[in-house]
Amino acid sequence: MTQFIVSILIISGIGAVLALLLEFADRFIADYGECQIMINREKELKVQGGSPLLFSLQDEGIFIPSACGGKGTCAYCKVKVLEGGGPVLPTETPYLSADEQEDNVRLSCQVKVRNDLAIEIPEDLFLIKEFKVRVERLEDLTPYIKGITLAIVEPEEGITFKPGQYIQLEIPKYKLSSAPEFRAFSMASFPEEHQKIELYVGLVEKGIVSTYIHNYLKKRDELVMRGPFGDFYYQESDRGILMIATGTGLAPIMSILRHMHREQIQQKITLFFGTRSEDDMYCVEELKSLEKELPRFTYVPTLSRVSDDSPWQGERGRVTDLIEEHIPEAADLDVYICGSPEMVDSCLEVLEKKGISEDNIYFDKFS
Repeated sequence: MTQFIVSILIISGIGAVLALLLEFADRFIADYGECQIMINREKELKVQGGSPLLFSLQDEGIFIPSACGGKGTCAYCKVKVLEGGGPVLPTETPYLSADEQEDNVRLSCQVKVRNDLAIEIPEDLFLIKEFKVRVERLEDLTPYIKGITLAIVEPEEGITFKPGQYIQLEIPKYKLSSAPEFRAFSMASFPEEHQKIELYVGLVEKGIVSTYIHNYLKKRDELVMRGPFGDFYYQESDRGILMIATGTGLAPIMSILRHMHREQIQQKITLFFGTRSEDDMYCVEELKSLEKELPRFTYVPTLSRVSDDSPWQGERGRVTDLIEEHIPEAADLDVYICGSPEMVDSCLEVLEKKGISEDNIYFDKFS
């Protein structure tokens, strides 16, 4: 038995070494020369081969959405690769449906530019810009969530976005990273303010970017930002609105609420905001103020990990419990959900049972 285990370990070790050698050869030895990328059958780029398509496009000022920084875990960076992409990789298949694979959809962070490519991307991605920003404010909102205000230095006209969208923030190389890294963060600020944006950044265990922001970032530091991205944003309608958020998922919800307050939009709005304990709650005073200034807005916080003897007077349980208890069957609502994938999926399941039209449900999963 011991010999069998040793054999397995040796084979695994050899496999790992071979994989590293192949990666090294592909990155530093192989020379793919200059490659052509034809975009939407009309725009032609000349790039140096060898890099992932995501980064080759980024170097040319075309920014494909990515929440994970090109690690192949968020599946935001999908594009159509019509020619030259090679076979779909095992790292892609968990994120691509059969229909998507049939339609030539690929993860651009996993497709290496080794030869000429023909791709298709949405036209609005050509409108994405790169910004130089300066840190204006850093604030601990909870023990694990930091609020950041970024002032836009360049370009002078600032950013134009829809309430609910997100940006990609790049941090420089530091002792926990081998190169600059970027991640996606939803904007909490109202879109009528073009010169500043507000972000809520949760500290992720061993997270390279969140660790830098929480422990190394300082006021007046300058960073690179790209955006805006995303198809999660406020949709005008006459229906009532149900908002559901946990953790940093409150950010895009705050952007929508601040926009509605500024524009004095009179739809009936209910926000279910779930945290573990009172220590995890933030923006409480502003949300209570909005309840007074937006007469049809109701703020409903709930705690999922609160002891029976706690003086907490509000709701207890998860946000899905609030849906079960307070939302009637087949309610005519627009629903906005932001939080962890598990929370979002649980809410979608409950809403489906309630008979809420999926056409009116918008969500953003925070990985």
